[in-house]
Amino acid sequence: MSIAIKVENISKRYKIGLASQRFQYGMLRDVLADAAKAPLRLAASLIGRPLEDPGRNAGYIWALQDISFDLEEGKVLGIIGRNGAGKSTLLKILSRVTEPTRGMVTVRGRVGSLLEVGTGFHPELSGRENIYLNGAILGMKRAEIARKFDEIVDFSEVGQFIDTPVKRYSSGMYLRLAFAVAAHLEPEILVVDEVLAVGDAEFQRKCLGKMNDVASQGRTILFVSHNMSAILRLTQESIVLQKGRLVMRGPTPEAVDFYLASGQTQAGERLWSDEEIPASAAPFQPIALRVRDPRGAVSDTLRSVEPITVELEYRLAAPITGLRVGIYLSTVRGEYVFTSFDVDEPALYEQHAVRQAGHYLSKCQIPADLLNEGRYILGINASSFGVKRYFMDENALAFNVDPMGAPGMQWAEPRQGPIRPRLAWVIERD
Repeated sequence: MSIAIKVENISKRYKIGLASQRFQYGMLRDVLADAAKAPLRLAASLIGRPLEDPGRNAGYIWALQDISFDLEEGKVLGIIGRNGAGKSTLLKILSRVTEPTRGMVTVRGRVGSLLEVGTGFHPELSGRENIYLNGAILGMKRAEIARKFDEIVDFSEVGQFIDTPVKRYSSGMYLRLAFAVAAHLEPEILVVDEVLAVGDAEFQRKCLGKMNDVASQGRTILFVSHNMSAILRLTQESIVLQKGRLVMRGPTPEAVDFYLASGQTQAGERLWSDEEIPASAAPFQPIALRVRDPRGAVSDTLRSVEPITVELEYRLAAPITGLRVGIYLSTVRGEYVFTSFDVDEPALYEQHAVRQAGHYLSKCQIPADLLNEGRYILGINASSFGVKRYFMDENALAFNVDPMGAPGMQWAEPRQGPIRPRLAWVIERD
């Protein structure tokens, strides 16, 4: 089977924190020295060994470092990693959105990319015009696009607004049309980033079903998601990125287990360093996530028959209106158990409509006799509903639940499912 994508030692470097310097003028000696080194830097980059210059590296960050892998035609590859691991940067390079700082990528076939909502759309053009524009960008003839047009519109469910400029679309409408175009215009390679999280649950299922269909047609897919259930369902093989490096490639179940085992604390507490918090999170700054037993001790093993306290400590550098801070509880395979936010109660929502700058602790209690034995993942979300997501980490902390004393322990067989409630049964005899 031929190779669809070949990645050879690619690295990507970005400039950070130096935007103001573009308005400054350098000394003549610095300009002449930089010009003299330019041929050397070019020659070094061509052989994949850039000229090291501590002065030039100041204020830069390597988003990817020495990534290499091959992907055969017709394969579906999952890409897993924490926020900031380099997943989106890798997809942008494969989609030719940006060029690597060094290394080489060989792609055989047309690439359809869905990297973020509305990628490649022109806001002033209508949905109809953008379908033809995207098809042309993919190198398709007008007759090919026309043949698929009705199917794209039906899938996107925006037929009523197909002649409306897309700048008036909601984010959900953008997503529906963007995914429909990317999946139906028959690219040989489909690249999908974590944009499906924008859609509702029904549309997510529809998209996953369509990706299954695309994969069954023998086309190549690269799929990035924090939803381990979707990764396990759609992919046979996955790679794990960690701080810009490829640390593992293998069958998806093994890759997911490796990622989950290596990415979380074992002490019942997760602390975030400054490097792990993107600039887009401001003014929200997560500090720590903890789970405590009824005695107040932080622990990664808690009892099913006792309540579990969850604490999220954070700081606001400026006031936020409509902030909600919450948790996602899921199994280690990405199956959601429940979601809860600190202002779900209307009274609390009104009381904390505007949170002033300062230090905060949002905490809740998971009731006793709720969770079954096993290992669980806590994720966090800080957002203003319908406005902005400040920070999200779906795999922040892992903990174990011990079933000792739980109902039904006298039976040898394990109980199925993530919850194990103590229900009040009544047995009556006539």
